[in-house]
Amino acid sequence: MKFSSEDNNNLPLTKFELMLKTNHVLFFDSEEFENIIHHYLNQGKIALAKKAIKLSLDQHPSSVNLKLFKVEVMVFEDKLDEADDMLNELHLLDPNNEEIYIQKANIFSKRDDHLQAINVLKKAINLTDDAVDLYSLIGMEYLFLDEYEDAKTYFMKCIEEDQTDFSSLYNIIYCFEFLNQHEDAISYLNIFLDSNPYCEVAWHQLGKQYLVLKDYKKALAAFDFAIISDDTFVGAYLERGKVLEKLKRYQDAIESYTITLSLDDPSAFALLRIGNCYEKLKKNDLALQFYTKVTREDPSLEKGWIALTRFFYKKKDYNKALSYIKSAIHINSENATVWKLYSQINQRLKFYEEAEKGFKKTLELGNYELNTWLSRGDLLIKLGEPEAAIYNFEQAVDFYPDNAELDYRLAGLYFSLNENNKGVFHLKNGLKHNEDYAFIIEELFPEVANKILVKNILKTNL
Repeated sequence: MKFSSEDNNNLPLTKFELMLKTNHVLFFDSEEFENIIHHYLNQGKIALAKKAIKLSLDQHPSSVNLKLFKVEVMVFEDKLDEADDMLNELHLLDPNNEEIYIQKANIFSKRDDHLQAINVLKKAINLTDDAVDLYSLIGMEYLFLDEYEDAKTYFMKCIEEDQTDFSSLYNIIYCFEFLNQHEDAISYLNIFLDSNPYCEVAWHQLGKQYLVLKDYKKALAAFDFAIISDDTFVGAYLERGKVLEKLKRYQDAIESYTITLSLDDPSAFALLRIGNCYEKLKKNDLALQFYTKVTREDPSLEKGWIALTRFFYKKKDYNKALSYIKSAIHINSENATVWKLYSQINQRLKFYEEAEKGFKKTLELGNYELNTWLSRGDLLIKLGEPEAAIYNFEQAVDFYPDNAELDYRLAGLYFSLNENNKGVFHLKNGLKHNEDYAFIIEELFPEVANKILVKNILKTNL
């Protein structure tokens, strides 16, 4: 029995709320209290649920079911020891009550003892004629343990009992994906679809598996069937658009994304993809129009600002690109990609100090790509900071120990600081790893290239 606070026909709930306002204690039978408490718990109104539980136990002090609601609230509030003690008492009174086992398992789970939770739930299976919820709970406990095969088994049991249990279907596919069993996921979904040919969720998930395997034609067919099964399924249109982009059918992708705009509130993701498709079709005015719509629809979506940044960067309008990348940084200053773009734009504008600052931040955020180290180091050289450049390149060597580009730069820096022994070491290392990059010495350190020692080493080894 479900209540709605706006439905005057739900007399027990209306009567209960009137009682709270007037402070006149009225009588309710235990089942009415159970429904009232259940309603408040479902609504997340814990304070009202606790009031109902207290009054219910005043009137029905021996009711096991009402006491179980009290236990449920205790567990929610992390009063686990108190809840555990009450459950032990209730178990003596009603040892075959499956809800006692479920709450006991809930306590074990909250204590991160998931194996014990599973053992308790398995015992509860023998006490019920409807085990679907228990299978699902066991599956979730196995997920907590990262035991994906066992989790998958129990979620499959849920589907065997109820083929409309899409939550379990999603969990099954999640397990397949985590285990990289995409072919097995496809086989399972195809078997499921044999008996549920119009299940849009299964077609959608099947398409996503084909997409991972880059079988775009089969993915497209699966998403088409999802749409046939439910022509208002926004997710299927979006995934279909992605596949069409992979197939370079950009105009068709735009049509698929555009349908979603009429089915639901405009999605920033769909607008972004439409803009990208128009850019691929070289319809730059339309691309710009949709990228701008993204930032208006969802100003907090950094991808929209990044798209505008890249759009103007390609057009060599670096001032506009810089203004947009600053917006992206304001939204998320912990995105290494954003900082790298910021640095590249500042380099183009000859704002070298800002560019170096951006590359430094990029590295701090975990982008250890070789060209990030090289770009930052070269800027430090340009800014007249050889010691900082050396420190930068030495750090890079830890990630790229046999890289000639780093060795030539370190050689040039050490020679320029008259640390000839270190310069010789790195120059010979560079020559050993790749002679073709020897031009770096002359390009970045022309005064070093003219040193007799350097000329002799190059002459001997080239």
